[in-house]
Amino acid sequence: MRLIAPLARRLLRLIAVLGIVALAAFGLMQASPVDPVDAYLGPQLAQVSPEQRALIAERWGADQPAAQQFGLWLGNLLRGELGWSRVYNAPVSEVIGTRFLASLPLLASAWLGATLFGFILGVVAGTREDGWADRWIRRYAYTLASTPTFWLAILALLLFSVALGWTPVCCAGPVGMTRDEVGLASRLHHLLLPALTLSLLGVAQITLHTRARMLELMRSDVALHAFAQGASRREVAWRHGARHACLPALTLAFASLGELFGGSILVEQVFAYPGLGRATVEAGLRSDIPLLLAIALFTALFVSAGNALADGLYRLIDPRLREVRT
Repeated sequence: MRLIAPLARRLLRLIAVLGIVALAAFGLMQASPVDPVDAYLGPQLAQVSPEQRALIAERWGADQPAAQQFGLWLGNLLRGELGWSRVYNAPVSEVIGTRFLASLPLLASAWLGATLFGFILGVVAGTREDGWADRWIRRYAYTLASTPTFWLAILALLLFSVALGWTPVCCAGPVGMTRDEVGLASRLHHLLLPALTLSLLGVAQITLHTRARMLELMRSDVALHAFAQGASRREVAWRHGARHACLPALTLAFASLGELFGGSILVEQVFAYPGLGRATVEAGLRSDIPLLLAIALFTALFVSAGNALADGLYRLIDPRLREVRT
């Protein structure tokens, strides 16, 4: 019974969040000046008669009032049907599954790199307050925090792919080859630069938060007692400070999953990486409402799962929180 009530509350909150996200996403799409039928037809619009255009709108239900369209979509969703993607001419569930599997290595490697690199930099900076390492790491973190993701991606592409030729210019594999024909080494080669660029997005926040927690520890009585016993700053930092700072770093890393997904949209667009982020842009430009709504719900579910995982790990690492909540 102790677990059922919290799980039920969390499930109800998740359903409420998904409902609000779906309603907000649908409202924004209705307010968009892009007409779904015109966006779907594109350059062929001039070759289609008004009667044919009206037939397409009727078939999609786009000529119905907004409330009726949302009710129809919600009814299909409750029956487990996400609809049909007009851009990819395939079931929405299939598009999301395929594209998310393509984005997963990029998101996972970027998340892991940002967490580890940011945590190490934060520990090093917090151990030596106002030292040369602290000053340089802070400048580096502030510079990263104020750098737009798409600008950083374009700069990396021009430098490493165009000028130096170290990494591929685009895509998740060589152009003209199917996914099954691309080997592991080639996939990693194509993944390297997008993953490095995306990982830099989350480094600054984790570094600065970890540094703040390290400074708190290094100024505490625990550190003073350890120094009095002859421990060096490095020993105090790694024996006491790292554990003290890992909780906020871990929580922040999971809480930033939404930001990471938002960054992946820009990075995948710059590198022409065929993942879920690029599918989001395609669906937005061509007003693919079923696909956009499904991606919005999937993203909300993805971020909520990350927050729930962070909360569970928090309680696992810190027994005091476990006792308070039980």
